[in-house]
Amino acid sequence: MKWLRKTYVAIVMAFLYAPILVLIVFSFNKSKSRGAWTGFTLSWYQRLFTNEAIIQSLINTLVVALISSVLATVIGTLAAIGIRNMGRLSRSVVMNVTYMPVINPEIVTGVSLMLLFVFVKNAGVQLEFGFVTLVLAHITFNIPYVILNVMPKLRQMDVSVYEAAQDLGCSPMQAFFKVVIPEIMPGMLAGFLMAVTYSLDDFIISYFVTGPTSQTLPITIFSMTRRKVSPEINALSTIIFVVVLIVLLAVNLNDARRERENRVKARARV
Repeated sequence: MKWLRKTYVAIVMAFLYAPILVLIVFSFNKSKSRGAWTGFTLSWYQRLFTNEAIIQSLINTLVVALISSVLATVIGTLAAIGIRNMGRLSRSVVMNVTYMPVINPEIVTGVSLMLLFVFVKNAGVQLEFGFVTLVLAHITFNIPYVILNVMPKLRQMDVSVYEAAQDLGCSPMQAFFKVVIPEIMPGMLAGFLMAVTYSLDDFIISYFVTGPTSQTLPITIFSMTRRKVSPEINALSTIIFVVVLIVLLAVNLNDARRERENRVKARARV
């Protein structure tokens, strides 16, 4: 039955990656046609890097993702610590509320935030749809993911270590940064990476809260594909796929290296 398992895995991999392979191949096609190969060219990549709309949208996307992810990580970490110190009933209620934005359809979140910003603007606050509303919206939907990543690390942490640090002379703030933060750092990092991923990928919520001068890359691509799918989109998608693949390979290789080092250290102790 080994051949059956290999065949099944091959079919699944082909189903997942064949469309991406076709996209990569046609990003080097001379013709704009999506059904005929006419020759190899790099002109679409050259045109991509001279397309001001795409470059500006990419910059907007990266800036919004970094700012919103950092702020969401800080707010979400502090919120997780506060939730952890609540009573059992209060903690259960707050965690259920925290899950709601995660399972809530994005279009509902997008429309809700748009109406909120309109209400705030009508109340007399100088708030125009643009970069600020985009960052606020991304912080809003990223915070729950940070909380859900930090909470397990807080549950695993031994509270007595924090108390021991205070007994040894640390102030509560010093004990927090020297004991608590290192203990929950893996959860914070995971939450930050998830926030960056969701922020880079978001389209629906951003579509409702952005302005004409602060469009993100997914919105720009959507606007371009409504007219006609340009091979520049194929080139852009290829670059994004290659960058993500390189990052994943680097992370996996680093994890494998650390695992080997830990095994060597464990053997040395024995």
